[in-house]
Amino acid sequence: MADLQVELITTAEAGELDQPSIEPSTEPAQPVITVPEAASASDPDPLPDPLPDPVPDPLRHARALLVAHPVADGYSGLPWALRELPWCDLELGESGVEADVPRLRAGGVGAQFWSAHVPENLSSDRALGVTLEQLDFIKHVVDDHPEGLRLARTASEAVDARHCGRIATLMGPARAAAIGDSLATLRALHDLGLCSLTLSGTPWAGPDGLSPFGDEVVRELNRLGVLPELSGASEATAHRVLTLSRAPALFVRSGALALRDAPGNLSDGLLTALGKAKAKALCLVPLAAEQTGSSIREVADHLDHVRRLAGPECVGLSGMYDTPATHPEGLADVSRYPHLIAELIERDWPEEELAMLTWGNVQRALRGADFTARATRERQRRQAAAG
Repeated sequence: MADLQVELITTAEAGELDQPSIEPSTEPAQPVITVPEAASASDPDPLPDPLPDPVPDPLRHARALLVAHPVADGYSGLPWALRELPWCDLELGESGVEADVPRLRAGGVGAQFWSAHVPENLSSDRALGVTLEQLDFIKHVVDDHPEGLRLARTASEAVDARHCGRIATLMGPARAAAIGDSLATLRALHDLGLCSLTLSGTPWAGPDGLSPFGDEVVRELNRLGVLPELSGASEATAHRVLTLSRAPALFVRSGALALRDAPGNLSDGLLTALGKAKAKALCLVPLAAEQTGSSIREVADHLDHVRRLAGPECVGLSGMYDTPATHPEGLADVSRYPHLIAELIERDWPEEELAMLTWGNVQRALRGADFTARATRERQRRQAAAG
């Protein structure tokens, strides 16, 4: 049999075989257009400059930020305002108040402290009774609006409410006049869901600071996980609480005294002390014209001042809606929060610090209260077992 011979095809030949055969085109040749790399100064028709990037919209940016980091509003007077109305539906919108569910959502609000404050002229016994009524009323209002609101008392419960599309409602602050001189009454209020207690206006938290019983109140607040609230307290009381409390203290209605001489505003020395406290305290700047000015810019000035002295982790927001307070122009109701955040964006606040202002700092305070309560109870349990 004849040997089979295999002819190897060279690489060059294989390449030639792989190329598709191209028939000569019958189409007329198209002209080649060349574009100059750059127009010269003598070019009569230079190429237009590229369009500039669109100007960023601070309000759009603010709304987007509030989706991720909603406002935790430190003070709402809604419970007392609703008592004056014969009927309300907060989920459909209620013209008789400054905060309802549609406007809370429009304003990017994720949580609110609902004040259980009662008039200051009530006696101790009467103050307790009306405070109990307020706490009960808050529960009923939240239960009547389950699609929009959910009760919360801890940081994790506030986050859960947000994840479920609800606005977390925290009960407090209440006036300490309601507990009189009874720690048992304080424990009962905590069992009902109270999250914060205002210490001012009591005989044991006066101009000279805390009495020995006042010290015991602060320790019991720490054990229970109730945040001490110091709006209107004397500097001596405030400094004593900042030293004594292992959980963050709140000032829920305080601006900067250096910018506006108004009752309740904090001196520069006290603002500096907030950031130096072992449990960094939190100043929630009120949207109240008497304390922080009649414009958004003046409110932003207070936020700048508190941030600079106390630190970005020690500043937050209190709407003061549905209270007798007059609000700055442009901040008439809770839907206007994005406009305030937009002002801060224009002032070059970093997004991280804006997130702390709106949501993170209140979460830190709530987590601090919960951690302190657990640690205090565990320490007492070990001491009791050892003794």
